[in-house]
Parts: sequence; C-alpha cells; structure tokens
Amino acid sequence: MNLVNKLLAKIPKNIHFRPKHLLWSCLIILGLTLTQISSYLPTATAQQPSFFSPREFRGVWVASVANIDWPSQRGLPVAQQKAELLNILNRMQELNLNALVLQVRPTGDALYDSSIEPWSGWLTGQQGTPPQPFYDPLAFAIAESHKRNIELHAWFNPYRAQLSPNDGSFAANHMATKYPQYAYRYGKNIWMDPGAKVIQDQTFNTIIDVVRRYDVDAIHFDDYFYPYPQAGQEFPDYQTYNAYKASGGTLSVSNWRRQNVNNMVQRLYQGIHAEKPYVKFGISPFGIYRPGNPPGIVGFDQYEGLYADVKLWMEKGWLDYLAPQLYWRIDPPQQSYPALLNWWLQQNPQRRHIYAGNFLSQLQGAGWPVSEFERQVALSRQRTSQLSLGNIFFSMKMFRDNVSGVNNVFKSSVYPTPALPPAMPWLDNQPPAPPTGIQVNSDVISWSADNTGDVRSWALYQQNGNQWALLQVLNSATNAVRVTPGTYALRAVDRLANESSEQVVTVE
Repeated sequence: MNLVNKLLAKIPKNIHFRPKHLLWSCLIILGLTLTQISSYLPTATAQQPSFFSPREFRGVWVASVANIDWPSQRGLPVAQQKAELLNILNRMQELNLNALVLQVRPTGDALYDSSIEPWSGWLTGQQGTPPQPFYDPLAFAIAESHKRNIELHAWFNPYRAQLSPNDGSFAANHMATKYPQYAYRYGKNIWMDPGAKVIQDQTFNTIIDVVRRYDVDAIHFDDYFYPYPQAGQEFPDYQTYNAYKASGGTLSVSNWRRQNVNNMVQRLYQGIHAEKPYVKFGISPFGIYRPGNPPGIVGFDQYEGLYADVKLWMEKGWLDYLAPQLYWRIDPPQQSYPALLNWWLQQNPQRRHIYAGNFLSQLQGAGWPVSEFERQVALSRQRTSQLSLGNIFFSMKMFRDNVSGVNNVFKSSVYPTPALPPAMPWLDNQPPAPPTGIQVNSDVISWSADNTGDVRSWALYQQNGNQWALLQVLNSATNAVRVTPGTYALRAVDRLANESSEQVVTVE
C-alpha cells in the first residue's frame, strides 16, 4: 500500500478513476517509464552491500617501572627517549594495534609535566629532575599516538611509592616525603596508605589533573591497590584503621580496606566523567576474582589479598571496561583461560566491555608458543556477543623484539587488517557529521578537512562483492588518499569510535 500511495500522489487531481482498478492505465497516461516506476520500489528489494566494520580493542601495555618497556634505561638522552617511543608506536601501527596503555605514574611520580608530583627517576635517572632539553613525554606520546590512530590510555598506580630501596631518594614533593606517616615499608616496596584521606586525595587530584590538561582517551589502573601480601608481615595500617574505629566505624579491617578501594574507584569514575564525559576508565585486575569462581579454579584471592571487589565495580557500572589479567594457558584446569574469561563475561550486568589481558611475556619467560596466543585471541573473539571485545598484551617488549617471531604471526593471521575500537554508547552514541567535498581525481580520493573538531579519524572502506571491508583508518589531518580502481566509502569517526554515514565514490 505504501507503493500505491506514493504512485497515486503523482497523478494529477483532474483525472478521476477507481485507483486500484486503473492504476497501471494511469501510469501509462502519465507517461511513467518502467525505470521511473522502479525508483519507487522499496530499496530492500535490491541487494545492497553490507558494511563489515570490525570493532576490536587491540591494546598493549608499555611499562615504565623498572624500565621494562620504555624508556629502556634511566636517564637516556631525550632524542633517544623519543626515538624509542616512536619505534613502539610504529611497530604498533605495523601490527594493527589500536591502543597504547602507557604507564605514566608508576611510583607516585610523573612521566609528564606535573605541578603535583615529581618527575620520574625511571625517565631522567633522578626523581624530581626534568628532562633536558625539556619536553613533555605524555603530550608527545598522545600526539604521536593520535597521528597513527592509536588511543592513549594513561596508566596510573594509585598507592605504590617505591619499588625497592635501590630506586634512589624521594623528591621533596613526592607523597612519601610530604606524608611520611602514611608511607610504609612493606617487603621491598614503600606503599602509601589507601585508608588515609590525604593519600586518596593525592591520587584523585593527580589523575583529574591529567584528565583536565591532556587529551588522553582513558585512565587505566592495573591490579595494585593494597600491596600483594608478604608472608608473615601484616600491612601496617593499624593506626589509620584504629582512627576509623574511634570515629565510630564498625567495619572489619578487611571490609574497611575494601571500602577504601571501592570509594576510590567510584570517586574516580564519577570525577573523570564530570571533567570530560568522553574519557574512559578501565581497570585490569588480577584474573581470578576469588578461588572457586568458577568452580575448580584455584589461586590467589584478590578479594581478601588486594581488597579489590571487582565484581561489585561491575555490578555498579563504575568502569567503562574491564581487562582481567588472564595470565594462564588455555588447557590447565586450575587456571583455565576460557573458563575464567567465561566467568568474567557473566559478571557484567551493566554491559561494559571486557578486554582479556594476555601474558605475552611468557613467550620468553616460560617458552609458551605463539600459537597459544593465536588460540586465546580466537577464544576471545568467539564471545563477542557477550561483550568480549578485545585483548591487551603484556608487554610491548615482545613485539618490540619480535620474540619467537610473534610479529610475523600477528601480521599474517591475528591482526592482518585494521580495526576500529569498540564504541561505548553509554558515554556517547552521537555520530559525527559525514565527510563533505568528496572528489575523485584520477586515482586520488579527496575530501574537505574537518572544521568541527569532532573527527578523530576517517575510515575508508572498499566494496568487495556484497561487503564493504575496512581498508584503512586515516588520521584526522588527512584529506586525500591514493587508491586502486574500485568502489569506496568514506566515513568520519569521532574520538569514541562512532561512525558517520558514508560517502560513496567509484574510482575508474
């Protein structure tokens, strides 16, 4: 009936007839050709190519603590620091990775220009000493990542103050110097007290300062809240706990510690989004919530050991993504990668993203074969309907050094083509405006530069039969691309990976 009504609307008012009986006669009277008639047919009758837009988070951790990944040594010349970081980003681009998780506050210090905390000794060789000649590593990393369509997730450790006594002295503005009463030697570490309000505020203010001043895509925590337990040594926060009890608190010490961590997670989730609603917040906890979850799993109890109630955070929606460190192989039943992944996927009532953390360093540390990681990524992909939407690999050193030929395998079979990261509709579901001014000149497609500030990148698709396949992701400063003959579609992509409608062109 919709088609009939559309056609009747084209008939002059002075022609009188019974429309259902004389429709085709009237069409002939009006001189409508079959081609014109077909233009009114529903488009669903034609086979339109469908878009294949792979969405997958492909991250890698780059650790600065102990110079694990970057910089490779303390106190390197600035030119070498920059060159190493560019090599990492170029390797990521080569491997079609799309997210750099960069550790910027490993021990109460800063790998960026901060008025709150001291320059990191892991960067310059001496805590509190700025790089010379001066540059801001975080600003540099963000700009170079975005040029390559790579997200930058700024990775913070909230309470660790020192890794070992060999790390050198604290600067005057380090939190352990300012608040020595809350700085505890615990094993080899010095750890700040997560129950002390001034320490909570220091962590919160430091992170919000970065959110405010830098164009980061996300704030990221790993598994360190309270320190991992030391045999025969209780974490010495009894004075803070006793003060809590004296003020009327009734929680047990374990529940009080969990409440301290819960409050920080909630406060940060709300504070980050109040400052910039589009900045994501993700946490990568220890991969086992509690022994017996799921049945048969044994191992460390982070709920009682680190006081991290990750299940609660997921129930409350205090995260935008969770990256559980599933640092075990597929087959051992006591810590099974697929069993643990399946369990975490079931603890997600707010439907946040799950990106499994993969222990790529076991290529070197334990001699795992690269095929183990091929299988782990494949298992993650089989569960996309449950919001298993990507992987993060520890650490970049394996890709940097191509350990066991891992790069060759990833390029050929794991990530052979680019992918956009998954969109987060609860943060932003408004697509950007589509590209404008699109033209073809010989083998070059060009379009107008973005003047809205809303475009992070351009997604170029090529038609292959009845599908559009993602061919390239181009940065926002690009407005022309050379291609081979074919039919192409261009979409604008915003910072949260929402795509515009497409503009289609054919290159002869």
